[in-house]
Amino acid sequence: MLYWLLDHFRTWLDETRLVGDFTLYSLVRLLDELEFRTLAAAAVAFLFVLMFGPKTIAKLRAMKIGDSGITDAAALRKHAQSKANVPTMGGVLIVGAIFTSVFLLADITEAYVYMALILLIWMAVVGGADDWLKLTAVRRGDGRQGLHAWEKLVFQLGIATLIGVFAYNQGEGREHLTHVLNLPLQSTYKGSAYTLSESLVYLSKPVYVFITVLMIAGLSNAVNISDGMDGLSSGLMVIVAIGLLVLTLIAGQDVWAQRLRVPHIENSGELAVIVGAMVGAGLGFLWWNCSPAQVFMGDTGSLTLGALIGYIAVVIRQEVLVLLMCGVFLLEIGSVVLQVGYFKSTGGKRIFRCAPYHHHLHLGGWREQQIVTRLWIVGVVLVILALAMLKVR
Repeated sequence: MLYWLLDHFRTWLDETRLVGDFTLYSLVRLLDELEFRTLAAAAVAFLFVLMFGPKTIAKLRAMKIGDSGITDAAALRKHAQSKANVPTMGGVLIVGAIFTSVFLLADITEAYVYMALILLIWMAVVGGADDWLKLTAVRRGDGRQGLHAWEKLVFQLGIATLIGVFAYNQGEGREHLTHVLNLPLQSTYKGSAYTLSESLVYLSKPVYVFITVLMIAGLSNAVNISDGMDGLSSGLMVIVAIGLLVLTLIAGQDVWAQRLRVPHIENSGELAVIVGAMVGAGLGFLWWNCSPAQVFMGDTGSLTLGALIGYIAVVIRQEVLVLLMCGVFLLEIGSVVLQVGYFKSTGGKRIFRCAPYHHHLHLGGWREQQIVTRLWIVGVVLVILALAMLKVR
């Protein structure tokens, strides 16, 4: 909104002189700098979560929206019961912080931005409904324990399909097809003509939409599965978002994209403001979520954050690098898939002591703080590796 106001009144601000050549525009010119608005979004989101955290946590606790401390794994019941009555659904803080920061500081007229906001709200509503049904089941007395898996999947696949179609149609011609192999960029603009590079791989609309659906729905569920220990998911999200911020700034700046020989996606730079807000909101939430956690993000936060990461990865054509950055999230959801599949196919045998993988480590004797810290370290290493590959490749 602030950037829109600046753009709308730009001529008047530039013509209104205060002292000498000093104009009103000089007071707000920093809003024209993408990097400044990105950092400002991070700061606003961080302060938002810190400011509204205590009241939100108290409200959730008063409404008895807390973790039940119940788990199907007998070996984890003692651990789960220690977290009973800790408020969950704290993702409302994250979602509120991101929306407020982006609305204030991003160019909300840009298609990539308002598609991200639609995705943010959609996934927050789905996750919030799931949290509410699970955590008020006893009070309501109807036994409904959240949304059914197929119901969540329908909502995820539905919005991901719509986002994929609109993202593909954004702009004109084949310049908006995704580049998935991250080969050297040699495409050039000549007036209105667009010269396609033979070194790139261009996808058809159905394939592009299919990849978008996989990225949004897959990472949404992967982050959700990882949300099982104090600070684990929120810390990893911040680490991944910092790496994603670098990729987004590169993709949005033609000079940087050419230097590193990656696709330059016109008008995608504004997504950096969204990622900056994600970093700030994640850091702010980690303040309340670090061990011992005062609040959990629940599906409201985890489903939303994972979906945003997947969406931005597709828009900037860096799906492979982002998946590498999200290696811990993929390990977590992969362990669940393998465990369930192997259990059913062998009549009750298991690969891991318990899934997801962080519980396997816990049952192996690792303390919760050790698991969280070490998986953070792995996340940092993966982000560094992914960013290094931009140059090494």
